Amino acid sequence: MACLGSVRLCARVEKLCQIGQNAQVRRKASSVRLKQFVDQPLTRSALKSCQTAVAGSRLLSSVRSQQPGSLPEYRVDPYQLVDDDLKNVHFDVQEELRRHTSHDELYTIAQYYFDGQGKCLRPMLCLLFSHALNFHIHKKDMPLLESQRRVAMISEMVHSASLIHDDVIDCSDFRRGKPSVNVLWNHKKVAMSGDFILAVASILIARINNDDVTICLGQVLTDLVQGEFMQLGSKETENERFTHYLTKTYRKTASLIANYLKAESMLAGADEGLTELAFQYGRNVGLAFQLVDDLLDFVASSSALGKPAAADLKLGLATAPVLFACEKYPELNAMIMRRFQEPGDVEHAFDLVHKSQGLEQTQFLARKHCVEAQRLAERIAESPYQKGLLVVTDLVLNRMK
Repeated sequence: MACLGSVRLCARVEKLCQIGQNAQVRRKASSVRLKQFVDQPLTRSALKSCQTAVAGSRLLSSVRSQQPGSLPEYRVDPYQLVDDDLKNVHFDVQEELRRHTSHDELYTIAQYYFDGQGKCLRPMLCLLFSHALNFHIHKKDMPLLESQRRVAMISEMVHSASLIHDDVIDCSDFRRGKPSVNVLWNHKKVAMSGDFILAVASILIARINNDDVTICLGQVLTDLVQGEFMQLGSKETENERFTHYLTKTYRKTASLIANYLKAESMLAGADEGLTELAFQYGRNVGLAFQLVDDLLDFVASSSALGKPAAADLKLGLATAPVLFACEKYPELNAMIMRRFQEPGDVEHAFDLVHKSQGLEQTQFLARKHCVEAQRLAERIAESPYQKGLLVVTDLVLNRMK
């Protein structure tokens, strides 16, 4: 089947992006400027620091489409706003893991990724949104509840456990600039260590003693497993592929952010409208984050990513840039169906994506989700934390790793 035209495809994608709703970085800076979204494409100079030698190293061309929406400028660092609550997250996780096992090797494997080298995006967002909602509801800056801090910590535990399981499934070599956990220990021990982290996280969730929060956070684990299963398969037609890709993206990435922010809003005593706002903000940020992640796989260097570039193609995965590139190069369809397994498939697909508008269209779609997240954040009472939620969309969209 021929690929959809660009106008029809973008319209179709916009509709499909609502699937997550129906289904139910750490870039620290002393000053972050939220850039205008109108006519601010990914330029050669912006990408200069992350260009790679992978498959000939091509520059990402400018986005020629009109950009959706604009954002005002703010000077605020979201990480700094919540630093007092965030700085001990990894230490607290390590303490909980140590408390629940006397087996030294299990503890060593389980705490391997809690070394402070990750972006901590999820706990940062949980803490930031909690502060913003507390201010919105009480009209003043309020200290966080211990349960709100706990949810933020659990978000990092569940995310890291999913990374451990991903590394086993994908046989990864590097993660965050160091050897992957599965390289250092055998797969059985690594998989059980991931299970152990989830078990400890489940105990911590139970201690919150809130049934609605437990159900909400339990949904994340259900989505993660289903998303991983979806990633193992593919669809024959273009429409099915994009539906499949976006649903998988929601379940593997966006569901965690959306549902954890929803849980934070429940703990804050938010009404149904605010709770849904929290969910939708997280859903849009999560989808944008993964779209940018899929884009960076084609334009960022291995050293910048902390993992091999073009990793998705090598794993046989067709992400947004490839699916969009099918519009111009329908020969990609056959490669997608055989999961880029024939000699030269990965290099040829990589080349075709750079020759197409796939990267620009992926960035355009990520930008749309960031603008929607910004629109939702503007409905929260103005505070430094609310401005931080606006800045987060810029961090997600313009990150280089």
